[in-house]
Amino acid sequence: MSSLQALCSGLPLRPLPENRGRWAGVPHAPVRTPSLSPAEEQLALRNALRYFPPDVHELLAPEFAQELRLYGHIYMYRFCPDVKIRAYPIEQYPCQTRAAAAIMHMIMNNLDPAVAQFPQELVTYGGNGQVFSNWAQFWLVMSYLSQMTEEQTLVMYSGHPLGLFPSSPGAPRLVITNGMVIPNYSSRAEYEKLFAMGVTMYGQMTAGSYCYIGPQGIVHGTVLTLLNAGRRYLGVKDLTGKVFVTSGLGGMSGAQAKAAVIVGCIGVIAEVDKAALMKRHEQGWLMEVTDSLDHCIERLREARKRKEVLSLGYHGNVVDLWERLVHELDTTGELLVDLGSDQTSCHNPFNGGYYPVQLGFTEAQSLMASDPAAFKHLVQESLRRQVSAINRLAKENFFFWDYGNAFLLEAQRAGADVEKKGTNKTGFRYPSYVQHIMGDIFSLGFGPFRWVCTSGDPQDLAVTDQLAASVLEGAVADGVNPGVKLQYADNIRWIREAAKHRLVVGSQARILYSDQKGRVAIAVAFNQAIARGKIKAPVVLSRDHHDVSGTDSPFRETSNIYDGSAFCADMAVQNFVGDAFRGATWVALHNGGGVGWGEVINGGFGLVLDGTQEAEQKAKMMLSWDVSNGVARRCWSGNQKAYEIIRQTMQDDKGLVVTLPHEVADERVLSQALRP
Repeated sequence: MSSLQALCSGLPLRPLPENRGRWAGVPHAPVRTPSLSPAEEQLALRNALRYFPPDVHELLAPEFAQELRLYGHIYMYRFCPDVKIRAYPIEQYPCQTRAAAAIMHMIMNNLDPAVAQFPQELVTYGGNGQVFSNWAQFWLVMSYLSQMTEEQTLVMYSGHPLGLFPSSPGAPRLVITNGMVIPNYSSRAEYEKLFAMGVTMYGQMTAGSYCYIGPQGIVHGTVLTLLNAGRRYLGVKDLTGKVFVTSGLGGMSGAQAKAAVIVGCIGVIAEVDKAALMKRHEQGWLMEVTDSLDHCIERLREARKRKEVLSLGYHGNVVDLWERLVHELDTTGELLVDLGSDQTSCHNPFNGGYYPVQLGFTEAQSLMASDPAAFKHLVQESLRRQVSAINRLAKENFFFWDYGNAFLLEAQRAGADVEKKGTNKTGFRYPSYVQHIMGDIFSLGFGPFRWVCTSGDPQDLAVTDQLAASVLEGAVADGVNPGVKLQYADNIRWIREAAKHRLVVGSQARILYSDQKGRVAIAVAFNQAIARGKIKAPVVLSRDHHDVSGTDSPFRETSNIYDGSAFCADMAVQNFVGDAFRGATWVALHNGGGVGWGEVINGGFGLVLDGTQEAEQKAKMMLSWDVSNGVARRCWSGNQKAYEIIRQTMQDDKGLVVTLPHEVADERVLSQALRP
């Protein structure tokens, strides 16, 4: 208890903590190369020092300057806390409000070394998804939260806590914006400079909104993606004996091995970073590992023949793996793969998100820092080789999709053969998984609904699992359309089996996909269970920003919007604002997400259920808007599934009135009107 009290007492200055530098034994973020001018370096240093009183500047200035030159950013390693960072039970935080304590619980989970990708650089996942820009911000935020009352709101500017401002009990306790750079300056090069100067930050999605729940979230999404890919591409409901090849075992991508096992297929996942690969193996998420390509192919053949369930981690570059699969096809006639994708952090390809096949891991990291231009050249050559191999396999009965990590976008920029003639600029030779799989699910109102039991007690999580399953089963019993029924069935199976798959890493959290009706009903059931004491402490509701309404991303979440508005960000902004005044405990709006800086605007929320009637009313109001916003948008873009859902919702919800679009005139009428 005393350690958490110290953590909330503000910046430790009297005395200053010892500077222990970078920790050994944990992964660290790649060195950044922002190419600051001398004036910009001085500005970066000035911006860092303003968190501290003048009497310590002489000591800290050289230290911060060295960090900037060595690592490309001032992280303030001296101020990494001695306290073990993890999601402590909510009652242990010294706060005046349960909302503030719940937010602390979520922040501490995002920075837990068991959860975070680069914990000492405050990166949760994706190579650059920051919780804060530096450790001074962490200390100040914890102090502000410990002081916060129900009549104050904490305002966050790209990791920087602007302060506590007078507010009202019904307002959000926390409002977060990350990377809100003026559009004409939202380039990758500008970002590197602005981040180095400490004035903006890449919050990714749930990193900068304090809502990450470890890789469990993407496990569930990958399970649904694989199940629906099998139905769509292979025409099968059972993936036994089918082979899924992909890459990435780091942050979110580490979920792929577990998902392959859950759906019962053979997953082969390449990873260049041995530490990331072994972490997943030690967690039990990856069944076998090898650094031999020969053994990898031999084991794959064996598992395929025996129809084993297998997750096999290949320690090596995925380009070598794809090219070997082509070699096997061309020399033996045997196609060894059925489904494929890529989950590298390709939104950040030149700073550790994608490693070129021509170099080993350590050699690549060195070149990345010493000669960024040469590194970029090798990355783009590697992308072209990877696409070439995938294209050869795709001539057979093999299906590849873009997994929303900007892989095809960056491959196109590298000159790879991914063009799809006669399509718009969001279309490629291979579909985004949103276009073919998740888009239909989003149109039905289904998306990644999450919750965290702030007691930290696994028994509370077990109670919520049971309640959620019962709610969904009740919805099916009441009668739903066939498409909705199929999604409910997938998620009932998931939640019934979730505990046995040991998915919890960090906080006691769970995810499932549900529509508006299901989310509201689950929230009400949880809140009533808290009121009755069946759940011992508040529950935080959130979601991935990758959802029905939260994100405008033309190369991912809104890639199936064909009315010309895919590059418009009204939906995400309206989601952020609408959630705020409908009862969210905190809201977040970010530039940048899974497909990269300047490519997307996304919004998220956190909602604390504490067993009160007020919490129930907020959940009903806010969750309804959080879903119907996106369904209505898809309805107006011409999506028939969304049209039917929003029409049905209007019949059920008295306050909802939407002018439904009329059927678009046929091609003859349009052509005649536009005739010269």
